[in-house]
Order: sequence, then C-alpha cells, then structure tokens
Amino acid sequence: MKKIIGHVSFDDSRYPALLKEIPDPPTRLFCRGQLPHPDSICIAIIGTRKATTQGKAMAQRIARDLAASGIVIVSGLAMGIDTVAHKGALEASGKTIAVLANGLDNVYPAQNTSLANDLLAHGGAILSEYPAGTPAYPNQFLERNRIVSGLCVATIVVEAPERSGTLATARFALEQGREVFVVPGPADHPNYIGSHRLVRDGARLVTAASDIYEDLGIDPKPQPSPQQFLFAQEATPVEQAIMETLTVAGKPLSIDKIAELTTMEARAINAALASLVMAELVKETEHGYSI
Repeated sequence: MKKIIGHVSFDDSRYPALLKEIPDPPTRLFCRGQLPHPDSICIAIIGTRKATTQGKAMAQRIARDLAASGIVIVSGLAMGIDTVAHKGALEASGKTIAVLANGLDNVYPAQNTSLANDLLAHGGAILSEYPAGTPAYPNQFLERNRIVSGLCVATIVVEAPERSGTLATARFALEQGREVFVVPGPADHPNYIGSHRLVRDGARLVTAASDIYEDLGIDPKPQPSPQQFLFAQEATPVEQAIMETLTVAGKPLSIDKIAELTTMEARAINAALASLVMAELVKETEHGYSI
C-alpha cells in the first residue's frame, strides 16, 4: 500500500509553534500521520541505543506515565531508549512522535517498522525534514536531533555515554532554551558518564513522571480511555454525570454520595450504574463504585 506523505512549510499554520522558535528550524516538515494539536505538551525521551535493562524499564515507565496524562512523547525511533519510549506511550494509549533522519518512504531502523505502524495507528506521527528517497546519512542524525528537542518543552535523558547523539540533543535543547532532565544511574557505569555531566552542568535530576510535573508546573490529568470516548458519544445525561463525578472523586462512592453530589434521584443513579458496570466503565467494590 502506498505511504501517504504530506508536508507543512514554515509559514503553514499547522507547523509546530515551538519548532518555529529554534535558531535553525527546518523550512518544511514531511509527515506521516497526525501532527500534534497546537495545545499539546510534547516531551522528548532519549538515550543510548545500547541501553541497560534497568534504563529501558525506567524510560518506558516514565513515557507511559506521561502519556497517560495526555503528554505527547517524542523520540527518534532508534533501538534502545527511543524504542521503549515510544512503546511506553502506546501502552498508555497515548500519542507519540518519531523524528527520522531519512525520507519517510522507509523506516529506519527497519526493525522498528511495526512500531512505526503502531504509533501511526494510535494517532501519532513520523516526521522528517528530508524528502522521500533520502537515505539515512550519518550527519543527518545530528541535524535530526535539533528537531527532536525543538518540538518539546523539555527533554529527558536516560543513559547518555560520554560521546553520544543523546548529549548532542541535550545541548540543542539547552541552546533552544528548553528544560533538560536526567535520570541518574551508577556512578561507575559508562552509560551514565554523559548523563552525570549534564547534571553537573545544571540539568535537573528526575526519577519519575511526578518530578516532571512538579518542575514544569503541569497538572497531570488522566486521559479518558478509548472505551470512555466511545461510550461518551451515546451516554445518557445521568450516566455522563456519574462518570464525571467518579472521575473527580478519585475514590469509590456510594449511591447515596453520588446522589448528594449530582442532586439526582437514587433510582435513576442505580439504573445508570447498572449500565456502566455492564459496559465495564465503572467497577462495583465493597466501598462503593469507582472508575
């Protein structure tokens, strides 16, 4: 099947606003998939291709937690940290963007073709400044890195050896006036030499998504699941009110408490809850009903 590759020029209203602010923005972006909404918060997660098991687990968890709050995860689709960052976002049914150093008629590396298709299927995008047919030349990876950081309000570094493209991306982020966060590791591990140097130079140390929320002043709001989106289109006013009340409460509520908060009759609430439980959108527990 033919790949649909679009493009946006610098003066196009769809061109990412943050990317316009960097010193040398691409004059046009080639795109497969959907560009993020202008109001979306994008955060890059990057690191070495030869990552440790612990580093990959950390990157995947942070990506999953951030994406669950509606943050778009940006990375480079490389093996190692990039791969698990994209996967973590998809685990949360979130959106993720991959920036490539070659034309979009081919995925590089080829091993991540299936991952690229998955992120497109979940409303994400694959971007490049290079037209179709352009091979992945070594110097283009460095040029690509400025786009990864330029799309984002912040970049999270997970495992950066002493000499790596990861450090180059972090430097681009600093030059662009963006925040740089670093996940720490063992002092004597070669994968963390560059990471710890970034911390000494002023990057912020983080170990969880909550650190990112706090430092950036982001209010983490859980995103509705795909089932909730589908249900919302057909839900009755009573069912919608119950879902909103339980979501805000963040804990199980009794029928009487739901009636008090919604000012609706207990009989109507009881019937609506039965439908919501059958739809597996609400759970009945010994302490009441919850999302």
